[in-house]
Amino acid sequence: MLHYAATADDLLRSRFALSPAFELNGLLRRLGRDDAPLPDGWAARLAPAFERLRRETALDAVLALCTGSAGANFIAPPPRGLAQTWADDLRAVRATPLSVARAEIGRLERRAPVRTPRVRELLDSDDVVDLIGDALDRAWNDLLAYDWPRLRAICERDVVHRVGVIGERGWQEAIAGLDQGLAWSGPGLRVPLRSENRVVDLSGEGLLMVPSVLLWPGMAVFYDEPWPKALVYPARGTAALWERTAPSPDVQATLAALLGRSRARLLMELGTPASTTQLSRGLGMAPGAVGDHLAVLRASGLLTRARAGRTVLYRRTALGDALIEGAG
Repeated sequence: MLHYAATADDLLRSRFALSPAFELNGLLRRLGRDDAPLPDGWAARLAPAFERLRRETALDAVLALCTGSAGANFIAPPPRGLAQTWADDLRAVRATPLSVARAEIGRLERRAPVRTPRVRELLDSDDVVDLIGDALDRAWNDLLAYDWPRLRAICERDVVHRVGVIGERGWQEAIAGLDQGLAWSGPGLRVPLRSENRVVDLSGEGLLMVPSVLLWPGMAVFYDEPWPKALVYPARGTAALWERTAPSPDVQATLAALLGRSRARLLMELGTPASTTQLSRGLGMAPGAVGDHLAVLRASGLLTRARAGRTVLYRRTALGDALIEGAG
């Protein structure tokens, strides 16, 4: 059990951030393990590119640095805020001093020695930081960039929801709602992790909250440099992504014939709340067009909207759910 000892000042200084690099690490962990699932048939779709990258780049060295519950910090640098991009993360990775990379590689090897000659050679290279940076960048572009707008939209929706809860009921309610096992006591936050048994004082720094899709269903904690004290947690709406099957082509075609292709895509996407901006980014549609389609769907009784702070969120109504079910 991990206990974050927190004061009122810590709650005031707590904040949210997004981490493209952490999500990439999570994807690579799952692709590199036979027993780790991925949502919606991702494994079959990504497997050819993943195997090609293992042959052509230093990706196997990256995989050696993100095994199990541990990982090298320099391949997943701490995010600074909600505007974090992959370019930001890649710059931080490439700026890692060789001495820091060597120290982190050594720490991980003491736990899980590397025995593959090719990987050993890559990790011992003086160019290891550049080789790993190149491999991560190729992996991002070939494996995650296509899906990132959708994953980012899920994480952003989570933050909008949490901020709304904070405004109405406070930080304690927002954090306690992340997982049934989280609880406030002492005063502070108790995190149910079998691998940790310690008290970490936030020391007035606050807690960095990072929603994740590819961490599901667990949580991760950070309290050692270079990360600030942080809690990475499954974003709200992630379970639906993992557990549901994608609508069949027949369902999509039926809805498109009835509503038009763009409105059908929006209706299917709005099983969880989203703003116009999030939908525009996630679906690659112009904001003005999204707004026009949402207005038609709402006037037809298929969507409802509600305000969360300064953001207006849309979601399917019971009628909208029934229409999708009936199309199947």
